[in-house]
Amino acid sequence: MTEKNKHIVPEGIGRERLSDYLIGKLQLLPSRKSVKKAIKAGEILVDEELGTTGQWVEAGQKITYQSKDKPPSMIFEWRIEVVYEDEYLAIINKPAGFSVSGNHFHTIENALPFNLNVSNEPDALLRFRAVHRLDALTCGLLLVAKTKTSRILLGQIFEKKIIQKRYQAVVIGQLPTEGIISEPIQEKQSTTVFKTVQAVRSLRNDYLTLVDLFPKTGRTHQLRIHLSQLGFPILGDKLYGTAGEIMKGKGLFLCAVQLNFQHPFSDKMIDISIEPPNKFQLLLERETRRWERFKNQE
Repeated sequence: MTEKNKHIVPEGIGRERLSDYLIGKLQLLPSRKSVKKAIKAGEILVDEELGTTGQWVEAGQKITYQSKDKPPSMIFEWRIEVVYEDEYLAIINKPAGFSVSGNHFHTIENALPFNLNVSNEPDALLRFRAVHRLDALTCGLLLVAKTKTSRILLGQIFEKKIIQKRYQAVVIGQLPTEGIISEPIQEKQSTTVFKTVQAVRSLRNDYLTLVDLFPKTGRTHQLRIHLSQLGFPILGDKLYGTAGEIMKGKGLFLCAVQLNFQHPFSDKMIDISIEPPNKFQLLLERETRRWERFKNQE
C-alpha cells in the first residue's frame, strides 16, 4: 500500500463526516466528487471496514483507498498509431470515425489495451482513460492517462487551460490572414484563435483555406461552431456546414495536429505534432489543378 492510498487521522481534528474530511487527504482523491464516488463504489476502508458517507471520523483511524479498477472484459483488437508513451501517459493518433468512449464496443478506449503497455507504477490504470475528447469525426492527437495520479494531474492541466492545442482544418471560403473568434457557445464564453496556412482557388467553392486553429476554451464542437458562425464552415461538416458541400466518403476535414504541455511528473515540455491526413493536401492540390485547367481554357 503506497502513501497515495492511505491516511492516518491525526489528533485534534474537529467533528467531520468522512465525505467531508477526506477531500484532498489522499492524492488520488482530490475532489469532493472523487471522494463520494469512491465511497459509493466501496473503495474506502476505515480501519479495514467499508466507509460510509455520513460516518464520523475519529483520531487514529486508518483510512485506505482500494481501487476496484478492473481490466476490460473485452478488448477491441485494432491497431492505432502510438505517437508517445511512458509510464504515466500516452499520446495516440486517433483515426476519424470512431468515438473516444461510449456504450458500444468499437471505441478508442476499448482499443487502448491492445496498443499500450500497462504502467509499472503502483497506481496503474488497468483501463486507460482519455483525458479529453475528440469528436468521432475528428482525427488527430489524443492524450491518454495510464495511472490514477496522471489522470488527475492531466485533468488539472486542462482545467487550468495550460495545455496548448493546435488543430488544422480545411474551410470553405477565403479566411482573413489571422483573427480571433469570441462568440459564446450555449451562453458560455468561448474563444478560438486562427491563422491561415494556405488558400487556394476552387471551381466549386471559389476558395478553400487550410487554417491553423487554437482553441482557448473547450466547448463541445467549438471549432466547428465558431467557423460556421464566421461564415467559413469546415469542409465535410454535416452538422454545421453548408448543404450540398459534403464530399461523399471524404469525412470531416478537421485534425488535432499538436499538443504542447509540461509533463506532470518529469516537468519536461512535451511538444508533439503530426501532419494531417493526406486527404487535406491532396484535396488542395486537386482543386488548384482544376482551377488552373479551367483558367487555361478561357
